[in-house]
Amino acid sequence: MKVLRIDTVTDEVLAEVVKRPPVDLSQLATTVGEVLQRVKDEGDKAVVDYEERFDHVRLQSLAVTEEEMQEAESLVSEPLKKAIALAHGNISRFHAAQLQELPHVETCPGVECWQRQVPIEHVGLYIPGGTAPLFSTVLMLATPARLAGCREIVLCTPPDRQGNVNPAILVAASMAGVSRVFKIGGVQAIGAMAYGTESVPKVSKIFGPGNRFVMAAKQQVSLKDVAIDMPAGPSEVCVVADDHANPVYVAADLLSQAEHGSDSQVLLITTSEEMLRMVSDEVDRQLALLPRKEFAEASLQNSCMVLVGDTTQAMAIANAYAPEHLILQTDDYETLAAQVVNAGSVFLGPYACESAGDYASGTNHTLPTHGYARAYSGVNIDSFCRKITFQHITREGIDSIGEAVELMAEAEQLEAHRRAMMVRRQGEC
Repeated sequence: MKVLRIDTVTDEVLAEVVKRPPVDLSQLATTVGEVLQRVKDEGDKAVVDYEERFDHVRLQSLAVTEEEMQEAESLVSEPLKKAIALAHGNISRFHAAQLQELPHVETCPGVECWQRQVPIEHVGLYIPGGTAPLFSTVLMLATPARLAGCREIVLCTPPDRQGNVNPAILVAASMAGVSRVFKIGGVQAIGAMAYGTESVPKVSKIFGPGNRFVMAAKQQVSLKDVAIDMPAGPSEVCVVADDHANPVYVAADLLSQAEHGSDSQVLLITTSEEMLRMVSDEVDRQLALLPRKEFAEASLQNSCMVLVGDTTQAMAIANAYAPEHLILQTDDYETLAAQVVNAGSVFLGPYACESAGDYASGTNHTLPTHGYARAYSGVNIDSFCRKITFQHITREGIDSIGEAVELMAEAEQLEAHRRAMMVRRQGEC
């Protein structure tokens, strides 16, 4: 990992520290566009052909059957099922608390306005199934979708070469209330959910992570066909540590994110030269123990350790970086938490490891990356809803706002707008 020692936080320093590995999806546009267009034109036939080409399996049916769902229950160990159930319960409790009745507001006499939260009827979830089958993401997406009241929750995930879906994904899907599961991966899965095929229903919004081809596909379909959860890049973590932090914990947190993939990035910001040295040594020691060592090693090449003079500088850099995950392992983490402006999810104190949020604490792990935390939130109940506004106006309300409406419409030279109010003011209501 590169090491930077900073005396003064300047714009130039911030630009250097917050630099991410480049993510250019434009080069994929033509290839991804061709796959999407064929899925749009040919439906299931194109999807089956692409499954054979990319996932190396010739499928007779794209849908996961009820028998396969039941078989998955027997293939997953009881301890893992209990762990999934615990996580599902915590995720349910946290997200259910986000459901709230919105009040009616009388903005002036005779004018009453309110909002109603309405679920998106059809949503699609994409769950990667390659080197790391993310059954935890099923819980993170399907649980709030079901709580929000989405009528149909469709899930696509790539099968293995025998045409099977990872059983833990199916167990999580069943537990979280997924409506239908399909054995489709990659760009063809995004196309199938965006356009609909003979087997796969068209959805209104697509959620979920994926490789750069999936990300490029989501971006393309979001231009005119369907909404998506958020733009996304590789996963990342920023750890702020003082001289009392535990270097073993800090190194473990950095590596837990680095093992996601070679394009992931981790950032340590510390006020202690000794902590920097100890974490560096500990990263080397723990790295040698990891099965996914090659991914983590490549990620560390994109990563950085930063030595600063105090926590004020540390938080200035952290906010400029706008990390997906921010871990505050300092004595004054409560004070620093109040200074957080840009982050996807924040972990406070020595025991709040990022892995807890990834799996079972209850918060959502589908978060904005690549600096998008400056403008986007992580997935939550609102991600699966629309808020529709209502208003009721009485004769008294017309008297309250009518003149203002007419004057404003006239000033914008929208005569029909003015007249719509005028006839009500002049007539019988």
